[in-house]
Amino acid sequence: MSKEKVDMEKPQGAGVDLNDAEMARAKEGVLTEEQQKIIESFDREQSVRRLISPVMSKIFYCACIAVSLYHFAISSSLIDPPLTLVHRSLHVAMMLALGFVLYPFGKKGSYKKISWCDWIFIALSFTAPLYIWADYLGVVERAGMPNSNDILIATILVIVVLEGSRRMTGLVLPVLALIFIAYGLFGRGLPGMFGHRGYTWVQLSNHFFANTEGIYGTSVSVAASYIFLFILFGTVMSKSGMGAFFNDLAMALAGHYKGGPAKVAVISSAMFGSINGSAVANVVTAGAFTIPLMKKTGYSKIFAGAVEACASVGGQALPPVMGAAAFIMAEMINVSYSVIIVHAAIPALLYYLGVIIQVHLRAVKLGLVGLPKDRLPQVMTVLKAKGHLLIPIALLLYLLLFSGYTVVLSAVITIVGTIVIAGLRKDTRMSFKDICDAFADGAKQTVPVAMACACVGIIIGVVSKTGFGLTMANAIISMGQESLLFTLFFSMITCMVLGMGVPSIPAYIITATIAAPALAKLGIPVLAAHLFSFYYAMFANLTPPVCLAAFAAAGLAGGDPMRTGFASVKLALAGFIVPFMFIYSPELMLIDTTWLEGIRVVIGACIGVLLIGVAVEGFLLTKANWFVRIVAMISAFGLIDSGLWTDLAGMAGLAVVVAVQYFLFKREKGQAPAA
Repeated sequence: MSKEKVDMEKPQGAGVDLNDAEMARAKEGVLTEEQQKIIESFDREQSVRRLISPVMSKIFYCACIAVSLYHFAISSSLIDPPLTLVHRSLHVAMMLALGFVLYPFGKKGSYKKISWCDWIFIALSFTAPLYIWADYLGVVERAGMPNSNDILIATILVIVVLEGSRRMTGLVLPVLALIFIAYGLFGRGLPGMFGHRGYTWVQLSNHFFANTEGIYGTSVSVAASYIFLFILFGTVMSKSGMGAFFNDLAMALAGHYKGGPAKVAVISSAMFGSINGSAVANVVTAGAFTIPLMKKTGYSKIFAGAVEACASVGGQALPPVMGAAAFIMAEMINVSYSVIIVHAAIPALLYYLGVIIQVHLRAVKLGLVGLPKDRLPQVMTVLKAKGHLLIPIALLLYLLLFSGYTVVLSAVITIVGTIVIAGLRKDTRMSFKDICDAFADGAKQTVPVAMACACVGIIIGVVSKTGFGLTMANAIISMGQESLLFTLFFSMITCMVLGMGVPSIPAYIITATIAAPALAKLGIPVLAAHLFSFYYAMFANLTPPVCLAAFAAAGLAGGDPMRTGFASVKLALAGFIVPFMFIYSPELMLIDTTWLEGIRVVIGACIGVLLIGVAVEGFLLTKANWFVRIVAMISAFGLIDSGLWTDLAGMAGLAVVVAVQYFLFKREKGQAPAA
């Protein structure tokens, strides 16, 4: 296909084309004003106030630093932590207060100053922690038999959490929380298995407020410790120039190959996404540089946006950090972090292999070339200049896997180590202001995720009170008629629906509570069930109609958002199948297997991913007809099961695909294909 044909495929919409100076700044993660406006129009989390009052701006900046220092000091044991309920309530209050400053009441609200309404919500945010601090023993002892003051404070807490979540994450999560509250209040009248004994507002509100099973439950605990610290780690790494380093390293490694800019996007976004953990934020920081680069080399706007969206989303499943998901999973299923990253590694690499294969086949099919080598950095030059920035990641892995330190203390040591190690070179050395900026940014970036986790606490509170999780698990199994395949399918749909418009971490917490038990009841290993739930909660960021990562990428690329979403699903198709692979072949997760068996299954899975790419792109050595594409897809599915006969059938299909493609290629070109 010619470049003119590619251009004709581009949808209307200018996107953002950058000059050389802007490209250099984009590589550092600095957005142009036009890029920032586009991102704000698609991503609510990016649409925040810029206070015009210098005094208020400085006060807010100092407040953000103070919030980060509080969490850092608690985690490092520099100060004695307060009682659990006091600490978690204070964390929620601080996040609410920062959020009501950052996010106006609505689109018509002021983006330059704090309104009187916001001040009221800020004051109400601190009523719960002050009340708990003043009468801690009374609150705990009255749990289950609250007085009128308890009910009033609990009601205020629910209102401010719902409002904060609405402002900071959008309508989806608070509406879902309200539906669950209604279910808790009126579920007595529901027919069949979903009916329950029914609860009053007094019972529900006290459950949300006075214990660690509601708003101040596991999700807030994780947000106040792991999530906050690893977001802070990400902002410190960004200030040290890690984003630019990943981009330069990816450019040096893959920029000169066919479709080089797209491969650069996949590699750099995978590396940074593992640390930063936010799909949309990763699209913003990495996509600002990679999307214009892909467009310049001939990729359509739709495909360029889809590549960045898929690459950014997958980072959350990629060890070593997995965007803090690994730590939440460890907390929920009571296994060590090291066990999770070992079992999660191969599925994540298969996902990225699938994306890289499609990117490569698309580039060959369209005749796209890489970037000139003389315009690209050299690997050794990049490593000499900024290779020391890999030391903090190695330090984190050592501390987590071999030192015996807790996850929280390991994160604290790594943050300090990053600042020290970055100071070894002038180009990466952080000034005192850079460090302060990183701590301020850490608090601000945590706000929407922390609010989502607090709102999820309402949902989890109703689930634990009513037994909805077990009921839903039985319903999923019933719909699947106790068939593993159908149960997996319905679990997948449940996870993606519940994850729409919700940040990946709270989406995983919801889906793990509702869908994972259904899989575990069918004998699937608990870790595999949770990882299955996490993958599809994560993929909700790519799946229309609500695909936030794809929408953000479409904004930067100038493509149609919905078409970009569907292109993202197509590009990530192998990733959608990978969870089925590791359920049917637990050897892919290195569960209860020998190394020899694991290697056999991994090789089969890699071939299956290749065949999926051939089927989707319709190309291997030359254009593939419908027969080859069908054979390729059927063969790929044969390789999902780890059985010997299905693997042999898949390999036979591969032989047919390669033979037909080789014959057609020779007939078209009159020569054998180059190795």
